[in-house]
Amino acid sequence: MRVTALATLLALSGVVIAALVREQTGTEGFLVGLGLAVVPVPLLISAFRWLDRVQPGPWRNTVFAFAWGACAAALIAIVANSFATRWIETATADPTSADTLGATVIAPIVEESAKAAAVLLVFLFRRRDFSSVVDGIVIAGVTATGFAFTENILYLGNAFGTDQLAGTGPGLSSVTAATFFVRIVMSPFAHPLFTVLTGIGFGIAAVTAADRGRVRRILLPLAGLLAAMGMHAFWNGSSSLGEYGFFAVYAAFMVPVFGLVTWLAVFVRQRELRTVRQELPAYVAAGWVAPPEPFALGSLKARRLAREFAAHYGGRQAAQSVAEYESYATSLALLRHRGRRGRAGADFVVRERELLKELWERRGYARAALAYGSQIAAPMWLPPAYAGPPPPQGPAYTYNPYKY
Repeated sequence: MRVTALATLLALSGVVIAALVREQTGTEGFLVGLGLAVVPVPLLISAFRWLDRVQPGPWRNTVFAFAWGACAAALIAIVANSFATRWIETATADPTSADTLGATVIAPIVEESAKAAAVLLVFLFRRRDFSSVVDGIVIAGVTATGFAFTENILYLGNAFGTDQLAGTGPGLSSVTAATFFVRIVMSPFAHPLFTVLTGIGFGIAAVTAADRGRVRRILLPLAGLLAAMGMHAFWNGSSSLGEYGFFAVYAAFMVPVFGLVTWLAVFVRQRELRTVRQELPAYVAAGWVAPPEPFALGSLKARRLAREFAAHYGGRQAAQSVAEYESYATSLALLRHRGRRGRAGADFVVRERELLKELWERRGYARAALAYGSQIAAPMWLPPAYAGPPPPQGPAYTYNPYKY
């Protein structure tokens, strides 16, 4: 019932926001804006899914986040921004000041709060799918991608309508081309970058102990949200810094922050792989995991080779089984890591048993496939030292996963 109610809410929001945007842009402008706004979406979604390869979240969370951003968050923003701007204009009798305040104060607060609601919902109701900083980055980024998609339809559709009224052709000098260059070519990552700061706050809160640091678990998401609002306001205010203010802020601020956040996301992902290599040997000793698997599961290349091996010999179903095995094994390693540091929840034992059961049910294809993939990830193996004559000279012995 909860899923049905949420799907209905998003569908109704989508219908309403589509009608509002079409009313402002006209049918022709809406279609042009839709066609141009969809261009960066596959690239951005693919980038976030690529970032989430170590412990990929379910597609239902990705679909929900994008739908929330494109429908619910966009509807909240367009209604609240319009209402607040008109109220300020009426109160001050100064349309210029109202537009400036709306862009630099009202819009960042409303839009970032609306997008953060999706991250909060996943954090509360899909807690098992939200266990790291990368999860926060991905959910926040996909939500903002959906929001930017709808917003770009509005801006590009209005630009097209302006060109139609002015009789400007579809050349590079048109308003549509300029809007496309600024919003789609130069800054498709702007909205995702703002909201990712909120996601980082939720991600850090997700790895904080459930039984301690409750204030920190509340303050960190709020700090991330405030940072997102501040960065959004600074970006919107760059248009008032003169002819080259926008480009100066873009080059001196947006690009470095984008590079820093990208580095952080990749660093956290590599740390997760290192955690997998460090934690899974405990389950090797207990017999749940085969000896080569910590090396294979700690390497993205070895994981890919394992899936390809399974697909070649067992088909699509076998490859899916191996992919699920990799995901459950990663969750198990991260769960044990949190447990050793005293940051696991009260359901640690229950969750560990569930993950071990999922691994055991998929071990058929997975063990052979991961043994194959481990050949490029396992360290070199040398025979142990022994008393007596020195061993014969020759090439080093390589680790053979099939021997164990």
